[in-house]
Amino acid sequence: MLKRLLLALSIALTAGAGQAEVRLKDIVNFEGVRSNQLIGYGLVVGLDGTGDSMRNSPFTRKSIEGMLSRLGVGNLSGEDLNTKNAAAVMVTAELPPYARRGSEIDVSISSLGDASSLRGGTLLVTPLSGADGEIYAVGQGPLAVGGYNVQGAAAEVTNGVPTVARIENGATVEKEVGFDLRQMDSIRLALRNPDFTTAVRIKDVINEVSGVAKAVTLDPGTVEVRLTGKADIPEMLAMIENLTVEPDSPAKVVIDAKSGTIVIGSDVRIDEVAISQGGLTVSVTESAAVSQPAPITIGETVIVPATDIEVQQKASGFAVVGGQVSLRQLVDGLNDIGIGAQEIISILQAIKAAGALHAELEII
Repeated sequence: MLKRLLLALSIALTAGAGQAEVRLKDIVNFEGVRSNQLIGYGLVVGLDGTGDSMRNSPFTRKSIEGMLSRLGVGNLSGEDLNTKNAAAVMVTAELPPYARRGSEIDVSISSLGDASSLRGGTLLVTPLSGADGEIYAVGQGPLAVGGYNVQGAAAEVTNGVPTVARIENGATVEKEVGFDLRQMDSIRLALRNPDFTTAVRIKDVINEVSGVAKAVTLDPGTVEVRLTGKADIPEMLAMIENLTVEPDSPAKVVIDAKSGTIVIGSDVRIDEVAISQGGLTVSVTESAAVSQPAPITIGETVIVPATDIEVQQKASGFAVVGGQVSLRQLVDGLNDIGIGAQEIISILQAIKAAGALHAELEII
């Protein structure tokens, strides 16, 4: 097998794996242009007996008492509430950048107590706060639940997660995040995958094409762009975000041992190394045999289990893989001889341990 691997690697064509150019907006984040997470605590009502039990969810009882008290029902702290049509929930949302007052955003609702389903419920007015404690949006509306839960006296069927729901455009923005790009004279571009080569290429393409900005590489993950003309930051960003650049990345091999998935980067190289790979196959066969007593004797007929075990050792000699094997050569050779994913993972780990794999090996 390994001789075929050597032959396939030696005759494979050497192909330089070139990377396509991509737009700047697809590989960088503009400083300050980001979303903000919101969270709130609320009540869902209108459930068909699938809400929280008052005994196991005391916070739901307190929330109902407080809500009714604010609506003028009076103090119910001493009353025996036994409703099963309400549930306490956590409401989360993402406030997009530059969301203006009055715009609508989606919200997600998750049960906090022991409710079995949120299907058919309605979220009551729920303030949504940011990390600074300020209220930025208010959510309310009927829930859309993807899963369901059906139960009877002796059986229960659950599909999906009926205690998680969503409301499209379920929250209205009440407060804007203060951020004015027009007052800035420079902005930083944050690379999603920091790399010195990519950062320098971004700086070069901006300085070559743009006549209104000057770019400077600060570190492998940051490029600062400063205005030099009459345009403002929004106009400058519109000019440079569609510029294309060829990103660079370090050589890397990512292995998911659970699923057998292997991703090999285009710049991975392997030095000359000798490989010997063999397998051990153990076959276990279970069968049943009948044991009967001898004629004219006292005994019982019984079934006796029988197990046959066969061990096959697949041996292979050493093969030398030539120096500086490229990704194309390696993949063509492994595919040609039909090596499985688990065997490839073992080979790559052994090559890395021998110091012949010039790439970062990440196992997830």
